[in-house]
Amino acid sequence: MPSSPKAPAEQIDARLVRRLAGILNDTGLSEIEVERDGLRIRVARTLTAAATVAVAAPTAVVAVAPAALDLAAPAIADGDAVKSPMVGTVYLQPQPDSPPFFKVGDTVSEGQTMMIIEAMKTMNPIPAPRAGRILEFLVVNGQPVEFGEPLAIIG
Repeated sequence: MPSSPKAPAEQIDARLVRRLAGILNDTGLSEIEVERDGLRIRVARTLTAAATVAVAAPTAVVAVAPAALDLAAPAIADGDAVKSPMVGTVYLQPQPDSPPFFKVGDTVSEGQTMMIIEAMKTMNPIPAPRAGRILEFLVVNGQPVEFGEPLAIIG
């Protein structure tokens, strides 16, 4: 008796899915999609930081939620939060090969540019709302951010 062909969900290469999820985390991309031998795998980050993997074949779609994601909220130090005024991608340095604007422990003056948020191909400087010492950064370079999301803590 001949064996039946594997269903699309059984053809998923878990190592490939993990590698794609790693690429999302490393690059700050919101989604990535690859197609191999008629099997398409899409890994996407949702607004809640959970990733969803959708596998599409000509007749089937399978959704898989990776279980190894850290969804814990970052701890916030005592101080005033610098919040994102927009949705975009945060950059902690003026240019890719430049040092960061500031490091934890540095002192900032009110109005100094602390970071940049790219929104719709426009680089928007994010100024320090007050003078103080940077206690913590709550984001990493290249991370997508939402409106009102805490970016850093000034003490």
